[in-house]
Amino acid sequence: MKIKDLIILLLCLSANICFAQNDRESREAFTLKLAVDSVRFYQQEVKKSKYFVKENTLQIYPGEHVFVEAEIKEGIIESMKVVRENKNPSKTIEIEFLQNTEEKENTGMTLEVSNPFNKMLHYDAMMYIVGRNEWIKTSIIPVRSKLKSFEMWNDVIITLVLDNWRLEK
Repeated sequence: MKIKDLIILLLCLSANICFAQNDRESREAFTLKLAVDSVRFYQQEVKKSKYFVKENTLQIYPGEHVFVEAEIKEGIIESMKVVRENKNPSKTIEIEFLQNTEEKENTGMTLEVSNPFNKMLHYDAMMYIVGRNEWIKTSIIPVRSKLKSFEMWNDVIITLVLDNWRLEK
């Protein structure tokens, strides 16, 4: 009887490890370097940190491309997590944040968000830009069902916080 219990316990533990392998809670530390103009650039050491700074509040830096799996219950986004691969395309939001440059000069920032759901996806955004010492709210266009949206800014954005994720009722 004890061997059977041990085998069951080992199977449960290995199943948990296998299913959790796609989770990606934190980004690795990296050096963020952004072009400001043809002469100046902004540089910051970003420490290893969680993608979700609090429940359903995602912080993203230029150069990052993430897959966010969302759990939906009765039309409401209940939870979100960053995963390594898009293994569940019907519930995974793909997000990419880029700086566009030409000859080492900033030509704008682009945020791409894909919506895998059957309803319009809404979220709010705040940005932290070079030259300002405060978070600034920015307007965001909702992402239509099964499509991708493109947000563009001329500012040099150090980081974005995306939160208040919701599906249209």
